[in-house]
Amino acid sequence: MSMRAAQNRVSPGPGARAWASLAAVYLLWGSTYAGIQVAIRYMPPFLMSGSRFVLAGALLYLVAGHQGGFRQGLGHWSTPSRQEAISAGVVGLFLLVGGNGLLTLGELKVESGLASLMIATVPLWMVLIGLLLKGSRRPGPLGWIGVLVGLGGVAVLVDPSSGGHLSLLSAAGLLGSAILWSIGSLYSQRAPLARNVLLVAAVEMVVGGVGLVLVGFLTGEASHLHWAHIAVPFYLAYGWLIVGGSIAGFSCYTYVLKTMPPATVATYAYVNPIVALGLGWLILGQALTPTAGLAALLITAGVVLMVSGPALSNRRARLAPLPPS
Repeated sequence: MSMRAAQNRVSPGPGARAWASLAAVYLLWGSTYAGIQVAIRYMPPFLMSGSRFVLAGALLYLVAGHQGGFRQGLGHWSTPSRQEAISAGVVGLFLLVGGNGLLTLGELKVESGLASLMIATVPLWMVLIGLLLKGSRRPGPLGWIGVLVGLGGVAVLVDPSSGGHLSLLSAAGLLGSAILWSIGSLYSQRAPLARNVLLVAAVEMVVGGVGLVLVGFLTGEASHLHWAHIAVPFYLAYGWLIVGGSIAGFSCYTYVLKTMPPATVATYAYVNPIVALGLGWLILGQALTPTAGLAALLITAGVVLMVSGPALSNRRARLAPLPPS
């Protein structure tokens, strides 16, 4: 028996901690859609989202960037190089200002569960946009079937004759969110980024958060912010988005990336919408209609065909760093 074969036989599979972390990613990232919809009832979307990511990024940097023992003093914080910081900033602008910004804006008129279904098309757009990039892997027959099936689910949500739930404007905004998220994700796979993925995420969140806050001020959101009207549900949702959705969610995601096959980790892409639909029904009283159910089935099936393809069976495959929620 070769040494490699012997190592493969004794190599343990993912443990209970890894599976618990993946389950946390399912719940934490799936719940952010409902959290966003609650929070923007009290604070304008760009200012809410921007301040959330600035705070989350700063807190994550305090943890991920620190080197040396706290007992020996403050120690020091690692910093990315100038090129790494610029690259992370560009990723943050695409993912958060573009992807999350349009999603949060869209949830002003679209139920969180339906919005999550539109965002679930990110893997499909990554494949289509990847066709324009040199060196990108082309999808096989199942991958193309997945693209067509997933886009069919989007059509069901928009088509009035099928009882579609979304206006063309709302659908365009949410698809724009998914497309910009896809562009940022593809760029992140080629950009020179620091090896400390949590540090990279912190920089992305701070830069993207500042960008969202600036957009909020430029669009006049500050005049619509009334602190006297902010109530307890906002603070609960806002705190959950920062601690649960951003810090804990991404930390668990980083851990499972190191301990589980990419094809297993990628299941979050089609479990998150199911969680979002369920929480939207349970917490926000959103209806689960046959049309939404059919769209969910088609989009989920399309994404399953995409992320279960040969590209993700490779253990070196890289996944999108954060969800647009």
